Formats: sequence, C-alpha cells, structure tokens
Amino acid sequence: MDKAALAKRIKTVSYLTGQFRLRSGKVSSFYWDKYRFESDPRLLQAVVDELALLLPDAFDKLAGLELGGIPLATGLSLKTKKPCLYVRKTAKMYGTCNLVEGAFKEGETTVVVEDVITTGGQVTRSIRQMRELGLVIDRVICVIDREQGGRQNLEGIGCALHAAFTLEQIERLAQEVLC
Repeated sequence: MDKAALAKRIKTVSYLTGQFRLRSGKVSSFYWDKYRFESDPRLLQAVVDELALLLPDAFDKLAGLELGGIPLATGLSLKTKKPCLYVRKTAKMYGTCNLVEGAFKEGETTVVVEDVITTGGQVTRSIRQMRELGLVIDRVICVIDREQGGRQNLEGIGCALHAAFTLEQIERLAQEVLC
C-alpha cells in the first residue's frame, strides 16, 4: 500500500469527530482512534511497514508504550527481528513490579514506539523513567504527530520524533486519494 492510500485508509477507519478529552487534558473536536487501525491485521501490517522506514540502521531494542505502542512495537519486532520491551504507565504493584517488561541491559539503544503523539507528555515521562533504568533513548517513532507540541517537548529531552504522518500530511495525502 503506498503512503497516500495508507493515509486514506487510516483516516477512513480511525478519524472520529465530536468532543474528545485527550490524555494531555486538551479538548479536541477530532480524535484518532488508533485501536481501529491497530486491530485490523492488514492495516496494522501496512502501518508497521511504514514505521519500519523510520528506524535507524543500528539499535538494540524497540519499546512499545502502553497500550497503543505495544502492537506496533510487536509488529516491528516481528519484521526486524529486534527484541521489544513493553513499557507501563506505572510499575505494576505485584509480581516483579516492573515498569518495563522484557529483558534488557543498561546501555542498550532503544527506539520508543508510539501510536499518536499530541504534546508528548506521557512519552517524555516514560523516556525519563527508562533512562533511569539505563536505557539509551534518542529517537521516538509514531504513526501520527498531531503537531501540538510533542516534537518540541521530545527535543527538549534530547529525543528526535520521526512520524509516519504529521496531521497536515495525513490530511493532505488522504485528500489526494479522493481527487
């Protein structure tokens, strides 16, 4: 599936209008329901193929953030044969009490995988926590950057954001397919 067709498909499947409170606390008149593109195996495969183009040449691990980043990181892990980690919003209170699930060693270069980024608030918190555990993180990849400060907030902690689509791109590409 080419990028324009993928943009159209994602928008058709997961773009909702109405009144939505985002994780950042902001209210939006539209929402990207990522579970609608992550739960469709054909669409998920196309999204993973697009995200794979954003990966650096060398890295040790992929880190999927709870919850939407997990299927994306798993798909990328299957595609690249690189191990992935699953990152909780808060450490679980039982068993191993881990914040980061999966085996890792201090100093491993890790690419963070997320679905939709607005302000990047949770992503920056999670990166700080993973860095405290010894992981080296300087790159985040996502499906959609809503272009509402996430890129700048990630740059503020020394991370580059690479998005399969910015909000402007997905709108423009989806429209091109309609013409």
